Amino acid sequence: MSRVISIDQLKRKLIAEVIDREGGYSNRSEDRGGPTNWGITIAVARKNGYTGDMRALPRSTAAAIYAGDYWHSLKLDEVAELSTDLALVLFDFGVNSGPGRAAEYLQRQLNVLNNRGQLYPDIEVDRAFGNESMKALKGFAAARGDGGLEVLAHTVNAERIVFCRGLAERSEDQETFTYGWFKRVVKLLSNVLLQQPVPSDWLNEVAAVPQGEFL
Repeated sequence: MSRVISIDQLKRKLIAEVIDREGGYSNRSEDRGGPTNWGITIAVARKNGYTGDMRALPRSTAAAIYAGDYWHSLKLDEVAELSTDLALVLFDFGVNSGPGRAAEYLQRQLNVLNNRGQLYPDIEVDRAFGNESMKALKGFAAARGDGGLEVLAHTVNAERIVFCRGLAERSEDQETFTYGWFKRVVKLLSNVLLQQPVPSDWLNEVAAVPQGEFL
């Protein structure tokens, strides 16, 4: 995906889009996240200091949580400088399965793509996308170029289907969500940025949140 908008605009659009897609309050018995609003689970909301009723979670608070927990924690400003496709995949992976898992799967892919350490050193698979992981990603980009980054984005995205299938195999009640998960992953790169525009005021709510800070 060639970058035709700024990284900040990309971040705002993706966060606004996921809020639009996830919708408002829900509390389905088969959803292990429990009470959820704008796609933010009660556990994540509490971790970020929100103590109110989940039905009343402000959309702007959800946007700030997405920016802090799912964008900046994965260094997606830097990732998007290299590949907006990869930034999109990691953001959506983090939203669905946790940023730690998104980081882990990227780290594992990078470790098998370094040609036995000739392109860049192996990195620790610690589920935290820090400076060493970013160095490895930049080493991969330098060696493989834009074509390699496209391959990397698609392989990380493909891993998500395997992960989601495993969830359904281990717990039959998760089959309620399986088709939707697969469809989301398969269509992610072609659909997300082409969907109907979200309201402009939603985009404005997604402020440029500095790394490590919240609204």
